[in-house]
Amino acid sequence: MPRSFDMAAEYEGSVEQVHRAFRDERYWLARLADSGADDYSLDSMVVDDDGGIDVITTQTLRADRLPGLVTQFHRDDLSFVREEMWSPVRDGRAEATVKGSIDDAPASLSGIAVLTPANPGRGSRLAFNVAVEVRVPLVGGKIENFIGSQLVDLLIAEQRFTTGWLTGNG
Repeated sequence: MPRSFDMAAEYEGSVEQVHRAFRDERYWLARLADSGADDYSLDSMVVDDDGGIDVITTQTLRADRLPGLVTQFHRDDLSFVREEMWSPVRDGRAEATVKGSIDDAPASLSGIAVLTPANPGRGSRLAFNVAVEVRVPLVGGKIENFIGSQLVDLLIAEQRFTTGWLTGNG
C-alpha cells in the first residue's frame, strides 16, 4: 500500500520567476549537475506554446553508494527516471503532475506539485504531495519511509539550487 508524504518549499522568487526557470534547459542541466548523482541526463524537455512544460530526467547512483536497506533488494546501479508535467501559470499559480520510477525495481512514485504565491510580495511556495509505493513484501513500508525522507532532502536541495539560480539568472 503506497505511503503519502506532504512537503513544501519556499522560494524567494515569484511564481512566474520559478516557472520561467523550469522552462529553461540551462536550469535543468545545471540542476542535474548539482544533484549529486553519479550520472544524469535530461531525456526530454518540451515547452508548449502556452507555457506548459514536460521534463523527463534520469539520475543514477552507483551501487556502491546505495544504503544497505536498498542494496538488499537492488544490487546494481540505481537509475531514477522522473517526469514533471507543469501547467502554464494561470491566476498566479502553476501545477504539476510528477511521476517517478526506478529501473528494474518494484518502486514508483506519483504526486502533485502546486506552485503558489507565498505571503504577498514575498516569493512563492511549492507544495508537494507524493505517494511512494515499493512492492516488496514485509519491508516495502520501511523502504517507502526511507524514500520519503530522501525526497524531503531532495526538495530542500532543489529549493536551494533554484534560489541560487534565480539570484544568478533572475
